[in-house]
Amino acid sequence: MRLTAATARAQLEAQDHGVLCTVHAERGVDAVPVVFAVHGDLLAIPVDTLKPKSTTRLQREENLLLDPRATLLVEHWDPLDWSRLWWARATLLSEGQTSPGEEAELGCELATKYVQYRDQPFVRVLPLRILSVTGWSAEPHEGGADDELP
Repeated sequence: MRLTAATARAQLEAQDHGVLCTVHAERGVDAVPVVFAVHGDLLAIPVDTLKPKSTTRLQREENLLLDPRATLLVEHWDPLDWSRLWWARATLLSEGQTSPGEEAELGCELATKYVQYRDQPFVRVLPLRILSVTGWSAEPHEGGADDELP
């Protein structure tokens, strides 16, 4: 069953991680697991110093410079009960830089959502504008046909 935009967005916001897809100039789709937070119409993805990396300039940032389109997919899988399956997909557009105030707000959202980010160990926060959210569920949800979002 197709989820309404409001239900799909609620599913998205309730999740603690998802798969971010950007476009690599040579390889095509680059899919990586990410944590994120939503603040209004912006989705924030941290570039942090907590997890080991060879550089703080991530390939997803390079991809977004060349093609600002992205997708974030969240889902629930139950191998024993397929009636509980669902997914939600956000269509995103890279915002590039935000104002210091907006970046601070996005950092606060991440710090509130994840205890690991309480001290905001960010090199930066990647802001992505939410253009739409769609989804599907094996079980019907109230609301019926998709409505407008954000």
